Amino acid sequence: MADIDWDAPWLARWRALGEPIAQRVVAGVPQAQALNNAGHAPVGFVPQADLPEGQAYEDFIYAHGQVPTREGLHDFFNALCWMHFPLAKKRLNQLQATEIARAGVGQVRGPVRDAATVFDENALLIQASDAVWSALTAHRWQEALMDRRSEWANTRLWTFGHAALEKLVQPYKSITAHLWRVPQTVQAADLDAWLAQDLSPDKLAQKPFSPLPVLGVPGWWAANEVAAFYDDTAVFRPKRPQRTSEKPYAAEEIDPSV
Repeated sequence: MADIDWDAPWLARWRALGEPIAQRVVAGVPQAQALNNAGHAPVGFVPQADLPEGQAYEDFIYAHGQVPTREGLHDFFNALCWMHFPLAKKRLNQLQATEIARAGVGQVRGPVRDAATVFDENALLIQASDAVWSALTAHRWQEALMDRRSEWANTRLWTFGHAALEKLVQPYKSITAHLWRVPQTVQAADLDAWLAQDLSPDKLAQKPFSPLPVLGVPGWWAANEVAAFYDDTAVFRPKRPQRTSEKPYAAEEIDPSV
């Protein structure tokens, strides 16, 4: 917790709420207590031990309005997301609980739960021009992130996925988020309500994600000022033809605890 760099650009919208809570945790306050004392979430936070053995995590949250919380960065950022996007987080939880009630937990989540988990863990919301979005989704990295660099001054980003934020505490080049496009007409004040409506089972099942190595975002990492930064094809991978049986995104960020 003490290693969080609150000056990092991906935490710009999280700092006001997050830094004081982190300071209390570092000072020795139990994490769930520090989060509850902040009072900004529509749910409560309880120790992980309060989750009964055999009960699904999402089902417990839906039934009790309480989030089992472990000490550490992963659940800390998850809680901050509840504070910043209360409607969207409630929507994701409702979708998960509905799918669990319908199909049980099982060994495989199913397409809706799978996509909802990827979103929850790893989404990066983006409001960009058609030209930037087209280049990003086609993996034309030099065009999107270097040639059109001036357009990023008018491109809005909102971090959401708590697994991605956890990794960014110790940044490395290959950290990749899953982009979810926000229409240009959506105002920042309406983002949470819009997102809660946009997260439909049908849309999630289509998995409309597009990967982005986040340290390539202009202004987010000093090394990306040089065009050669994007020549690393192990990170900035070319677009591959989509096979019918192939998932359109990598699910490596899914947290097995949920």
